[in-house]
Amino acid sequence: MGGFAYQTETERLIIRPYIKEDYINWLTQFKNRMPAQHKYDEGKIDMGICTEEWFRELVDNHQQMALDDKVYVFGIFRKGDHAHLGAIDFSTIMRDDFQWARIGYTIHNHFWRRGYGNESVKAAISIAFKELNYHRIEAHINLDNKPSIKLAEGVGMQFECIRKGFIYEFDEWTDNLIYYIHSN
Repeated sequence: MGGFAYQTETERLIIRPYIKEDYINWLTQFKNRMPAQHKYDEGKIDMGICTEEWFRELVDNHQQMALDDKVYVFGIFRKGDHAHLGAIDFSTIMRDDFQWARIGYTIHNHFWRRGYGNESVKAAISIAFKELNYHRIEAHINLDNKPSIKLAEGVGMQFECIRKGFIYEFDEWTDNLIYYIHSN
């Protein structure tokens, strides 16, 4: 695989960096998405620009960001049929005496309510602590994003605070809940 190759398995899942051969599986599951189920679910997305060449460049970009210790992107795949279920990423906020990162996660909406989010995020956090050497991981969550709050709490993250005017989205600076977990 070369470069960034950390991966882990759970009873039902494989969590690993994308490889160029994932293209058809990746594209198929994006095309299989249902319409948006709530405000924070993108639902169906126009995949017109997502050619195989575009995906190959995306995989190369993911590898470079990992080698630069900026962002680590993991695909979530189901064992057995290897269906692409979603993705998890860790963005380095600060190293040095902090070893601090942000986590992002998404499961395609046609795979919701089967426990894949909790299972994959727990496994990915283990990689973040043991392999990527982070000490603290934060989730930045919109105040009304109940599914994300439930997932963060379900994997053992703790509510810390509300950061006011924290992220620019929806054409305004929005407040975010901060959930965290740290290594022991």
